[in-house]
Amino acid sequence: MIKREIKRVLAKRLEELNYELDRDDIDVEEPSNEEFGDFASNIALELGSEGDLPPRELANSIANGIESELFSRITVAGPGFVNFHLKKDFLLKGLSQLVGSSDPLGQSSVNEKETIQIEFVSSNPTGPLTVGHCRQAVLGDVLAALYRALGYEVETEYYFNDEGRQMDILARTLWARYRQALGKEVEFPEDGYKGDYLVDIGEDIASEHGDTYSSWDDETADFFKRVGLEEMMARIKEDLDLLGVQFDSWFRESKLHEEGKVEEVLSALDERDGTYKEDGALWLKAEEEGAPKDVVLVKSNGDPTYLLPDIAYHLNKLDRGYDRALVLLGADHQRHVDNMKAALRVLGFPGDFYQVLINQFVSLSNEGEVKRMSTRAGEFVTLKSLVEDLGKDVVRYFMAARKPESHLEFDYELAKKESMDNPVYYLQYAHTRIASIFEKSEYAALEGDFPLEGVDLTELGEDEEIELIKKLDKFPEIVEIAAADYGPHHLVSYGENLASIFHQFYNKYKVLTDDEGISRARLALCKGVQLVLKELLKLLGVSAPKKM
Repeated sequence: MIKREIKRVLAKRLEELNYELDRDDIDVEEPSNEEFGDFASNIALELGSEGDLPPRELANSIANGIESELFSRITVAGPGFVNFHLKKDFLLKGLSQLVGSSDPLGQSSVNEKETIQIEFVSSNPTGPLTVGHCRQAVLGDVLAALYRALGYEVETEYYFNDEGRQMDILARTLWARYRQALGKEVEFPEDGYKGDYLVDIGEDIASEHGDTYSSWDDETADFFKRVGLEEMMARIKEDLDLLGVQFDSWFRESKLHEEGKVEEVLSALDERDGTYKEDGALWLKAEEEGAPKDVVLVKSNGDPTYLLPDIAYHLNKLDRGYDRALVLLGADHQRHVDNMKAALRVLGFPGDFYQVLINQFVSLSNEGEVKRMSTRAGEFVTLKSLVEDLGKDVVRYFMAARKPESHLEFDYELAKKESMDNPVYYLQYAHTRIASIFEKSEYAALEGDFPLEGVDLTELGEDEEIELIKKLDKFPEIVEIAAADYGPHHLVSYGENLASIFHQFYNKYKVLTDDEGISRARLALCKGVQLVLKELLKLLGVSAPKKM
C-alpha cells in the first residue's frame, strides 16, 4: 500500500534526524491539487513547531535525505509540506500485485489479532424487528465481516431479555389475543402490545389448544410466556435470515439468573465498596466512577433493574476469554453506557474491554413525508416488510450508507428505483460492466485469476487509469479505517467513488481496442477494479452480479 510505504520511508528518514516516531503518528494525505504531488505530509510542520528547526527548513532536510526508487521527485511547498511525486512504475507494481494475487486486502497492518465479540440487535422478544433494528443488524454484521477480513477471531451474539416485566406483559397480551380468537370477551391489558403479530399467534394457540387456558393463573402465565418467547424468537431469526444476518450464538438473560451470576456480581460490587443501600434500594456508586449520578441496581421490592443482569452478562463475556466486547446500542442507551462503564471500572475490568457503538434512529421518508413509528402502539414498519419490498441488497446498502452516529432518513422512493440513480445499482453496475467486458474478451472462458504473462502495464497512462490505480491501492487502508472507526459507511463512500471513477473511464475509453497491448493492460486494470468491488460488496453483504 502506497501510503504505508511512504510512512515507512518518512519514519526511517526522521530517525536519521533523531526524531523517534511510529509510522502511525505520521500523517500522509492526498493533496486536492495535483501540482502538490500524489501524496503529502505535514510532519515537518508538526515537529518544527516543537523543535529547534523551522518547519520549512526541517521539511527540506527530510526531502533532501530520502533515497528511494518510489518517487520521481520530492518537493517542499508552503510553510513546510513535503510532497511526494510517485514514479509510474511503482503505481503499476501495486496493480500487478493486486491482480497477480487476486487478494484485494493484501497484508493487513494490524499486528495483534484480538478475539472480539460483537453483540447487536438484542431486541426484546416482544415484537417484530423494525427498521431501527434493521440498521443495527446490518451495522453489526458488516463490522463482523470487516474484523474477520482483517484476521481477527470474531463471534457475534444476540442477547435477549427473557426475564422481567416486558415478558409478563407479552404473556398477558398474548393470552388476551388467544381469548379473543375464541370469541371470548376479555379486557385487553392497558400497557399491552397492540400489533397484529400477536393476533396471529393467539389464533394458532386457540386452534391447537381450544379453551384449555380459560383463566389467568400461574400455569397460564408460564405457558403464554414460554410460547410467546419461542414464537417471537423464531420470527426474529427468520427476519434476520431474510437480511442475510446469522448469529454465532444466542444468549438468554435467564441463564445468568439460573447460574447465580447476578448474585455473584452483587457480591463482587459489594466487596469492592461499589454499592450502598438507600430508601430500601441497592445503589451503584456510579458517580464516583465518572457517571452523571448514582443508579439503582436492585429496587426496593427486590427486583433487579436492567443494569444489573447486563453487568453480569459482561462478566460472563470476560470469563469466556474475549479481548474486547463490542456492543451496538440505540441512541436512547447513552445513560446506560455511562452506568455500565462505571460498574465495570468498580469490578476492575480492562479499560478497553467494553466498547460501544451508539447508532442513531432511522426514519422512513417517501416523497418527502416522514413516517413516525412506535413499537408499543403497533405503529411501525417491520424489517421483514422492508426487505421483501426492496430486496436484501438495497436494504443493507442503505442501512450502512451513513455514519452510525448520524440519524438515517431512509429514502424509500430512491431505494425503489432500479436505475443508476440508486447508489446500490450504480455500484453493482460497475461490477456488471466489467463482467460484460470480460465476456467479450479472449479471457471469456477463464474463471478466477487473470494471467499477467505478456501484459505490459506501462501501456496505462491516462489520467483516469492512474486515478483508478491509486484508488485501488487505498482499499486495504479503507477496510482498516472502517473497522477501527466502527464505520461501515467508509466502505460505501469509497465504493461509490471507485465506481464513479470507473464509469468515467469506461465512458471515455474503449477497453477492447485494435491495439492488443492496450487491451490487455486495460483488462488487467478492469480485473483489479472488479476484485476490489467484489470484496467490498461482500463485506457489505451485497451481491456482485454479472448481469443486471
